[in-house]
Amino acid sequence: MTRVLGAAVRGVLFVIALLAPAASAAQLGPDAPLATPHGFVGRMTVSPERGPPGTPVRVTAEGLPADTDFQLVWRTVKGRWKVAQAEYHGREYTPAAFEIATVRTDAAGRLAATFTVPEDFGFLHDVALQQGERLFIQAGFSVDMSVTLSPASGPVGTPIKVEVKGIGWRPLESSWMLLYDNNFTGWISTVTTSGSATFTIPASGRPGLHLLEVLHGEFTFPYRNMQQSPEGERPRFALRFNLTPGAPVLPPPIEEQAQQSVQRLPAPGALAVAPPFAGVGQPVMVSGAGFAPGKRYALEWTTVIGNRVGGRGWNEASRPVAEAVADPSGRIEFHFAVPDDLGGAHALSVENGAENQTGSFWIKPTALLLDVEHGPAGTPFTVHLKGVGWTETANIYTAVYDNSYIGYVCAFNSQGDVEIPLLATGDPGWHFIDLYPAIYRGDEQRPRNFLIPQLTYATDHPGEDLPRFRFAFEVTEE
Repeated sequence: MTRVLGAAVRGVLFVIALLAPAASAAQLGPDAPLATPHGFVGRMTVSPERGPPGTPVRVTAEGLPADTDFQLVWRTVKGRWKVAQAEYHGREYTPAAFEIATVRTDAAGRLAATFTVPEDFGFLHDVALQQGERLFIQAGFSVDMSVTLSPASGPVGTPIKVEVKGIGWRPLESSWMLLYDNNFTGWISTVTTSGSATFTIPASGRPGLHLLEVLHGEFTFPYRNMQQSPEGERPRFALRFNLTPGAPVLPPPIEEQAQQSVQRLPAPGALAVAPPFAGVGQPVMVSGAGFAPGKRYALEWTTVIGNRVGGRGWNEASRPVAEAVADPSGRIEFHFAVPDDLGGAHALSVENGAENQTGSFWIKPTALLLDVEHGPAGTPFTVHLKGVGWTETANIYTAVYDNSYIGYVCAFNSQGDVEIPLLATGDPGWHFIDLYPAIYRGDEQRPRNFLIPQLTYATDHPGEDLPRFRFAFEVTEE
């Protein structure tokens, strides 16, 4: 395992290789009030004043009321994505405070305590002494970023686990990018994961050393001369992976990459749907009760038709997807295959007299096998996805070839069906194609993270819960 810490001394950026394992970070404690000062009281210091999560810190204070209990509090923020009505509106951070410990001054108004820096957003935090809603005194502690690779070596295709801790939340601290051998791979977000990110990429290229860099980028891509920016002391990271000869590590079969669970499904309705989500072409049963025995009913399927770029917009449309007859008890079952349609939520309804019984079904994205898996450089082949969504956070996927971003694809106008024509490139051997979720567009201006691969899609994607797909193509000799 390779781990580096980023820091800055006198404006010179550098990385420090650590051979020993990092100290364990503390977890955030119970919520505490966001106290406000009524004139600061006493003096307070923390030592050291900076370090990564897991750093032991000593707090001393004096000039406080004698023989008095205080809360020692860590002040931070909680992050959330702002997504509504299929539109992306950015991210939001709200102030928060968490209790580290309860401490007591001595007869002279002094106290001393120690705590372990929690795993949290990076850069500056306030450490405060307070009583209820009143803040007495505070001092600053800066959480340093760290980046870890595991393993440090392996054959082509090895999943390289990248762990980043201490990403910030403020402008110029929150948007970090990964480069692989000077190729842009994607961006790293931690809005809802409090500054910590974990993701994997495939080892690609020839045997030998390969360089992974983590750099900040406020406006879509990495900012290369950060040392001359208004925040010139931000760290930059460079880590090495040794690609060794040996049998390739190929991705799982594409059918095994499909989602086995989906988070944040819409609330179910009166109609029971089994399963509640599936891929295009898979069987579904929808059932309900309270219908007229012996009467035939139609199950209506609702979708969205249109696009965002043709000038005509889009609208909802419904059509029958199955018919069935209610049994003597008034129970009904509809059986059908998932339509070849947009991914995401689809309303279901059955007209039952003056009322409609409703439900919801979720189409998950799926991928087909590559039409061609081997061939010399220049061989055309196609990546084919089904069930890609239409919202601003689901209607595109971004294509990455050997950890180099090569473009995006959109599914709205083609009703969720995406065919990506590609040409095989590179030396003879195995090459890897990743399809990552991304954000299509929104009204957020800083940072601008649109149309680029979101490497942290699995834990921090706004809106929908979406998968990544990984393919392998073998370039052969002519």
